[in-house]
Amino acid sequence: MPKSSDFRVKEVINIRDGRRLGTIIDMEFNLSEGRITAIIVPGSSKWMGLIKNGDDIVIPWERIKKIGDDVILVDIEARRYP
Repeated sequence: MPKSSDFRVKEVINIRDGRRLGTIIDMEFNLSEGRITAIIVPGSSKWMGLIKNGDDIVIPWERIKKIGDDVILVDIEARRYP
């Protein structure tokens, strides 16, 4: 299992459509199991990280396909993000 520090400043890309979703702004954890359950990237309403409209994209751990040196590849449906 990767450490949370392994995710810093990596671009998240959806392999379904090639769209760059941004970089991880938060993560969800299952503390009782000691594992990451999801990563969160900003939704389209963010402007310089200041305006939040509740549309952040929560990507379940199971949807992460590859964690590389510079990018994280995910497989999510386009309708899951604006």
